[in-house]
Amino acid sequence: MPEDERGLARTVQEIREAVRRHTVRFERAIPLIASENLLSPYAKELLISDFHSRYAEGLPGERYYEGNEEVDRVERICLDLARRLFRCSFADVRPVSGTVANLAVLKALAEPGDLVGSTQLANGAHISSASFGAFGLRGVKPIHYAWDPERMTIDVPKTRAILLDARPKLCLFGLSLFLFPMPLEELRPTLEEIGARGWYDAAHVLGLIAGGEFQDPLREGCEVLSASTHKTLPGPQHGILLAETKDQAVEKRLASGAFPGVTSNHHLHTMAGLAVALAEHLAFGRAYASQTVRNARALAQALHERGFDVLAEPLGFTRSHTIAVRVAREGGGEAAARKLADAGIITNKNLLPGDTSSKHPGGVRLGTPEVTRVGMKEREMVRIAELFDDLLHKDRPAADVLAAAGELKSGFTTVQYCFGAGEAAYRYYDLVGRDP
Repeated sequence: MPEDERGLARTVQEIREAVRRHTVRFERAIPLIASENLLSPYAKELLISDFHSRYAEGLPGERYYEGNEEVDRVERICLDLARRLFRCSFADVRPVSGTVANLAVLKALAEPGDLVGSTQLANGAHISSASFGAFGLRGVKPIHYAWDPERMTIDVPKTRAILLDARPKLCLFGLSLFLFPMPLEELRPTLEEIGARGWYDAAHVLGLIAGGEFQDPLREGCEVLSASTHKTLPGPQHGILLAETKDQAVEKRLASGAFPGVTSNHHLHTMAGLAVALAEHLAFGRAYASQTVRNARALAQALHERGFDVLAEPLGFTRSHTIAVRVAREGGGEAAARKLADAGIITNKNLLPGDTSSKHPGGVRLGTPEVTRVGMKEREMVRIAELFDDLLHKDRPAADVLAAAGELKSGFTTVQYCFGAGEAAYRYYDLVGRDP
């Protein structure tokens, strides 16, 4: 083999070994990222199928490429499952991510220069609603809601005044730090009064909504829902659009916003994996969503009892999968998240109300989707809180906490709440030992 080929072969081997090390790390870690989850064995299988290699622009039965008969069959099933799970009249599974789904909504329902209601980033909004994100790309102007930092939700009376004054065309509800339901029913009369459409970004809470553990946006005042599909809905990294509307023109604009608006080919392998995830959530989603929320509340309570500043304590900390912890006393969000990661507990630093720097925020965000997916329950949440306390308050060496975290995780490495439950959650098709 020529020297340049041998060098490239070594590079390929280095890539594969890095992926293997990453997989082993997460198999032994306590993953508490609120925006991450694990695929079921059947959904993961489809990601390496031939669907990955194909194109299917357009809608089922109306493709621009031949050879898509089975793709059409799977996509029709996927659409039917989505409408059934969310009890809605319209679904589109062509967006390839949550942000792309948001762009499709903006393409469909807003024009450059329009005013769009949203939450500020420091109060939990996703970056797609910022001027440097999807809002800026579409050229719309955000009008920010008033915020109640004690209740970690929109201040309804003040926001009503803002909306009546600004009269935005579209109002986005939904957060990246999503502790409590949005006050949709309280603000619905205001939206009707000013003629604004309600739009809900359910990326974080999609599986909780489907499992009956959160709110029901399409019945509470929002006409359109967009989301990613890999957080509390444990599917592949993909996107989805849903709507319940009597206006067929809205459905047509949403479909056009998805294609050709912001997608070409729509990643057929992840669409197929999403179909499996939707079916599994119809079967197991209520039990999974319920345990996810119970785990979040148990972890929040256990951290609070150990002296951590968990937000919204008077309201029970959270009604979702997410917990917000102010860690100024523990060195700030950046330092605390790094220290936890070195000890095998994976979190992310996060802006909290009052913060001004996304690089040096005062909080960490925790989530329970993945630890629930592998079978942990309330007892394990108490143990995780003890590890936080040992590391950040009692100065137990990181190496000791890393070993304790690995010991706890060793009993929880198989996927639950799915067909084929019990298979390895972190299975890696290990060919690393073989030279390419």
